[in-house]
Amino acid sequence: MSRTQRTNEGRGRLGSVLSGIAVALGCVLFLGGFVWGAVLYQPYTVPTGSMAPTIGSGDRVLAQRIDGDEVRRGDVVVFEQSTWGDLPMVKRVVGIGGDRIACCHDGKLTVNGKDIAEPYLLDQGEAAVATRIPATTVPKGRLFLLGDERSGSLDSTAHLTDGENGTVSRKAVKARVDAVAWPMERFGMLERPDGFAAVPGGVSEPGPLRVMVIAVVAGMVLVLGGAAYGPVARRADRRRAGSGAQEIAGVG
Repeated sequence: MSRTQRTNEGRGRLGSVLSGIAVALGCVLFLGGFVWGAVLYQPYTVPTGSMAPTIGSGDRVLAQRIDGDEVRRGDVVVFEQSTWGDLPMVKRVVGIGGDRIACCHDGKLTVNGKDIAEPYLLDQGEAAVATRIPATTVPKGRLFLLGDERSGSLDSTAHLTDGENGTVSRKAVKARVDAVAWPMERFGMLERPDGFAAVPGGVSEPGPLRVMVIAVVAGMVLVLGGAAYGPVARRADRRRAGSGAQEIAGVG
């Protein structure tokens, strides 16, 4: 056996080993990302446009399962409140226990007397002014929630006279929305609003969804790349064998 043949065989064995490792690692990343996501995240379909333009009617969202104690101002949460309806609802938390909420000052929502910038609102001044929230203190352990489409959202402002100042218990929260998954033209992560960052307690940290997506995509690339090595290597070997035969024929 020639030295060239031995070299090619050694390279072939090494390539096969590396491709096998790539496929195995890809499977771990791909399946691990999906399993991790299934454990931490729950898909929901938003039935109304009360969170427009952040989330549209019929949009499919991915929400991280969390405990109500983890909720921060600015979070978009999924909750269940029997006095509000029978289905899970999606709204934005603008106040937590002890906060004094009011609207509007210069067209802006105020939390504890501080103006809050809300760039996620479709129509800044008019949308906020239409809310008309009298100065309201949020009871301890409860949340004040608003829809981003302020003029038509049935949120805490529609329940101010129901008791507990229209608020919802933290225990009612099931999950925090991290991303819009469908339709594809709206696909993307929800940004944490900077307007609440300066208020004591700050805003929540993003969940691990982005890391999960990277793991799934990287796993898919490794699996496809590793699986493609065999056919590509065999095709290359055939080409080299054909070239070698032609050279021998030419010499003869």
